Amino acid sequence: MGERPAVLVIACGALAHEIVALRRANNWPHLAVQCLPAELHNRPEKIAAAVRDKIEANRGKFASMFVAYADCGTAGQLDAVLEREGIERIPGAHCYEFFAGSQAFAALSDAEPGTFYLTDFLLRHFDRLIMRGLGIDKHPELLPVYFGNYKRLVYLAQLEQPGLVDAGRRAAECLGLEFEHRITGYGELQTSLQHASEGVVFWQN
Repeated sequence: MGERPAVLVIACGALAHEIVALRRANNWPHLAVQCLPAELHNRPEKIAAAVRDKIEANRGKFASMFVAYADCGTAGQLDAVLEREGIERIPGAHCYEFFAGSQAFAALSDAEPGTFYLTDFLLRHFDRLIMRGLGIDKHPELLPVYFGNYKRLVYLAQLEQPGLVDAGRRAAECLGLEFEHRITGYGELQTSLQHASEGVVFWQN
């Protein structure tokens, strides 16, 4: 594989901690990771162009590339970029689905369509990405605009962290939502990175 990593993972910044942990735990030294800003979570219309720019900046530097995003609200724009480039991504609509698993997430959605989801990263940065990121801290009148149709908050935990569970309850209370906690582990993120590390094509548009 030479001195340089053979596979570049272009990742959402919200997944950086989990990807680094998986890389270390599974001994994947041939995976390099470059992250885009987690704030794109609130601006999905910018994700496809940002991923395209990252691909172009690294063309020819790695044996292969993999994109650690789901569709993430790009409405197919990310898929269009990746199809042209011949690069794979994580299956699913968003990180909530691939952390929970497709079947489990579908069951959660069917049970209560009005559900707001948080992961470890999003909960740790709840104030920055949600309250300040959406302007609710300065304009509390926006709270019912964003969350008026939601009924519960589900915290999809990658690790067992009692402090974050308490933070999840506070976040739900802040938003006026019921609280539910589910431990998912790394879900399909681990499977996807395993395939990427082996050079296996597993996602199709």
